[in-house]
Amino acid sequence: MSLSVSVITPSFNQAAYLEQTMQSVLAQDVPIEYWVMDGGSTDGSVAIIRRYEDRLAGWVSEADRGQADAVNKGLSRASGDVIGWLNSDDLYEPGAARRAVQAFEQYPDAALVFGDVWSLDGEGRVINQMRYGAWGLKELMTFHIIGQPGVWMRRSALERAGLLDLSYHYLLDHQLWLRLAQMGRMVYLGQPMAAARFHAAAKNVAQAAAFGQEAYRIVEWMQTQPGLQALFAANRRAIWGGAHRINARYLLDGGQPGAALRAYGRGLRCYPPAVLPEAHRMVFCLLSLAGLGRLGETYRRLKRRRYEKSR
Repeated sequence: MSLSVSVITPSFNQAAYLEQTMQSVLAQDVPIEYWVMDGGSTDGSVAIIRRYEDRLAGWVSEADRGQADAVNKGLSRASGDVIGWLNSDDLYEPGAARRAVQAFEQYPDAALVFGDVWSLDGEGRVINQMRYGAWGLKELMTFHIIGQPGVWMRRSALERAGLLDLSYHYLLDHQLWLRLAQMGRMVYLGQPMAAARFHAAAKNVAQAAAFGQEAYRIVEWMQTQPGLQALFAANRRAIWGGAHRINARYLLDGGQPGAALRAYGRGLRCYPPAVLPEAHRMVFCLLSLAGLGRLGETYRRLKRRRYEKSR
């Protein structure tokens, strides 16, 4: 393969999962320039990193300004033509890096390539498959969210788009994808490329309610970007509807069904097609408010068993 590969893992006190994450990178079947950027962990993470340091391009363990800062440190060091970013509680599927490189070779104008992502619980059991589609800039603007570990970036496009914005803490990846997608084609690979964990300490669970506020902030930001303004004007209602949908989804995941239902209502008033595909979630909001939330848990348990058999 003519394209080289770098991977960055930011980490902070994730010793319970870090080794599995690192092993999933080091087990890829193409050479990887691997950087681990630790934020000064005190839970044994450093000992784990040291066990693998002879296979790393480099690592640090020092205080930083959060996840975006840690990722940017790694991105600034990465020399690969293709770059992956894998958080310290997520996993790559076998062969993911090779498939990403092949896609970039097939599509020289691609700025990013992406695939589906398995959802895992804290014990590593499959609970869902996040399926995407042949999405482009319009879908990103209407908040079709791509699971971050399923994305690979072309370094030359990243250099033009810029690194992560340190002022974002929740949808920092989505804001970066929006900038990258203005630099070239998005290519969907149509198969799982990674697995993301959903556990009690994960940001997407512990701080779920904060994600929606950043979605609204991204809507405001899009309106200031020359490369997005024409698409924004043509899709204003769909974009706002998508932001309300994402806010509702995270509020529900954060255990706030009443607030989630209100956000869904705002989305319906704004642009029904953005919200109606999540009618089942609205039903779950109503069930939870009626004290029947255990029915939803039974459904999720049955769905988890189905996905466990398919992975």
